[in-house]
Amino acid sequence: MARGARRSAWIGAGIAATITVIASSVRGDLDPAVVATGVAAVVAGGLVGSLSRPRRVAPPETAARTRHSIAEALLANIPDPVILVDRRSVVIEVNPAARTLLPALKLKHPLSFALRAPDVLDGIEEVLRTGAPLKTLYTTRVPTERAFEVQIGALPMPDGPGGGQPNVVLFLRDLTAARRLEAMRVDFVANASHELRTPLASLLGFIETLQGPAKADAPAREKFLGIMKTQAQRMTRLIDDLLSLSRIELREHVPPTQVVDFGQIARQMLDMQGPLARERGVIITLDAPDSAYPVLGERDELARVVENLVENAVKYGGGNVVVGLERTLRPASGKPQIALSVRDDGPGIAPEHIPRLTERFYRVDVASSRQKGGTGLGLAIVKHIVNRHRGKLVIESEPDLGTTVRALLPERQAGDDTSANV
Repeated sequence: MARGARRSAWIGAGIAATITVIASSVRGDLDPAVVATGVAAVVAGGLVGSLSRPRRVAPPETAARTRHSIAEALLANIPDPVILVDRRSVVIEVNPAARTLLPALKLKHPLSFALRAPDVLDGIEEVLRTGAPLKTLYTTRVPTERAFEVQIGALPMPDGPGGGQPNVVLFLRDLTAARRLEAMRVDFVANASHELRTPLASLLGFIETLQGPAKADAPAREKFLGIMKTQAQRMTRLIDDLLSLSRIELREHVPPTQVVDFGQIARQMLDMQGPLARERGVIITLDAPDSAYPVLGERDELARVVENLVENAVKYGGGNVVVGLERTLRPASGKPQIALSVRDDGPGIAPEHIPRLTERFYRVDVASSRQKGGTGLGLAIVKHIVNRHRGKLVIESEPDLGTTVRALLPERQAGDDTSANV
């Protein structure tokens, strides 16, 4: 009876703690002690013994398999990565979220093979030594920068191997979105206050002039109102681009999962750029031999890539603009990729400017850019969209020889595992 009561108690603790884990994970206030209790109850508690009929005892092998299945099912419902390791930091169990974050994780292998984070590994040793839970930070920079709070707690193992010696549970809470949101707020205030100062000063100056010396001067009033309209439009474009860039940066660590045809998107955007090209006397040509170019992508964001690159080529390059799509191979891995190239035969760009072209508000010619309606954010937006799509942006240019900008995105092939791109 005592043993049955103990197992029943662990069942209740496991179910209750698992529900708490899932709910708290969504709220972001998860306690590592709750994780340890819930997982311990699932992994080490005798679930099968208490759920089976009193007079019918399952074979040990069947009971072990059932316990393992229940543990996997419950861990799979925790949306954040959870990793169980023993006293030697060898992986015992992981949930799907942990496998997605760390594809190199393997059961019965040291955690250090997949997680190269000295603070986390040292934290495991400290928890084993003191028994007290702790928190530390883990950051990744490839393929995009992400930040996690790692909550480490001792895992009690009643009736388990090791004579009741505790193992360790690691719960990783994603802080990337929160950090990006805070950075977005700071950057928006700083950039907006700096870039809006000039057009706002112009508007105030013209308003004061219209209220004073030019109050009855009709020709001057029409001229000033035209300039004020241009400045107001510039501020609108600037705010729109800043908001777009902030939204893209906020989701940059989350790769798209939908399959889209990059070729179709490019053709649609070139049709939309036709009026601007005709207005400036530019001829746009599309070179896309194949009918379809599938990639994992966000349609609106990829459309923004094509729009910004073609618009830059039309405004600052001129002459003939050639937009190309082709299949190539990545130099390092040999995996297939789709290459979008936009080439113009304009004045080109000096080598010292090229590394900084994707910085916010960086302009080769400030006066010319503002005169043509540029905000200095177009290539920055393109860079972050390409990064989110796990691609690469390449800019090649020489003075008097034109400019070529390439966006290289992984090609989506039949049978590819979407999770591998996360």
